[in-house]
Amino acid sequence: MSKDEHSAYNYLRHTKKFPNVWCSGCGIGIVMSALIRAIDRIGLAKDDVAVISGIGCTGRMPVYLDFNTMHTTHGRALAFATGLKFARPELKVIVIMGDGDALAIGGNHFIHAARRNIGLTAIVVNNSIYGMTGGQHSPTTPLGSRAATAPYGNIEPPFPVCELAAAAGAAYVARSTVYHAVELDRYIEQAIRKNGFSLVEAVSYCHTTFGRMNKLGPAVEMMRRLKENSVTKAAAEKLAPSERPDVIVRGVFRDEDRPEYTALYDEVVRRAQGAAGASVRSAGGAG
Repeated sequence: MSKDEHSAYNYLRHTKKFPNVWCSGCGIGIVMSALIRAIDRIGLAKDDVAVISGIGCTGRMPVYLDFNTMHTTHGRALAFATGLKFARPELKVIVIMGDGDALAIGGNHFIHAARRNIGLTAIVVNNSIYGMTGGQHSPTTPLGSRAATAPYGNIEPPFPVCELAAAAGAAYVARSTVYHAVELDRYIEQAIRKNGFSLVEAVSYCHTTFGRMNKLGPAVEMMRRLKENSVTKAAAEKLAPSERPDVIVRGVFRDEDRPEYTALYDEVVRRAQGAAGASVRSAGGAG
C-alpha cells in the first residue's frame, strides 16, 4: 500500500520532522494512531476537527496532525477548547493532555468542563510522571513510586482519573491502555461521537524517566506490564476488593445522555434576545 493510499498518512502534516520528538518506544504515538483511526472511521472532514493541547510530551501531538490545531499553555487546554467550542459549536473539539497537564494546574478546568458537560472530547495520556521536564511526580504517580521530586517514594495518593471525571458529571468515561490499541481507538471513537463532555484515559508509560527511576525496565517491559496488570471491567468485578488496587481496570465507566452545555447556552441567548426585543417593543408602544 502506498503512502497516498494509507488513510493514516492523509491525516499527518508531512512537512513536520519525522520520526517524531517522542522517545523510541513511547506510547504517545500509539494514542495518536488510535485517534487517527477513530476519526477516519467516523468519516470526519479534517476541517471539521480541532485538536487542542497544552504543554508536555503529549502536548506535542497536534504538531503532527493535519487538523485545525492549537498548542496552548500548560494546564489551560480545556479552557482554550471551551472558548473554541462556544465560537464554533459545530466543530468536533478534541483535547489532548498528559496527566500533569490535565489534573495538576489544569485540574480546575477538568472538573468544571465535566460538570458543565461541554461538548469536548478529552484524551488524557496517563504515564504517571512529568516526562518532558525532568521526571517530577504528577497527580497520578502511584504511592511509593520514585520521581525527581520524590526520591524516597511518593506519599501523595494518585487521582483516579475516570472516577474523578464521572463524579464531576462527564457524559462518557472510558479507560484503556496503549497495549490494547484496538480497544483504545474504539473508546476514542465512542467519545468523539458523544454529545457532551467525554473522557478517555489512555494509560501509557514513560520508560526514560519513570521506568528508569523505578527500575521497571525498557519500553518493551513496561508495555508487557500493561498487558499483564490490566483487566476488563467485567473481570475486575470478580476480584476481591484487596486485589483491585493492583490492576488497571479497562472499560466504559459511564455512557449517559445529558444536555450539552453550549446548546443550553444558545437557548439562554435566544431567551435573552427575545426578552430584549419585547422590552423594546413595549417601550415603543408606550411612546
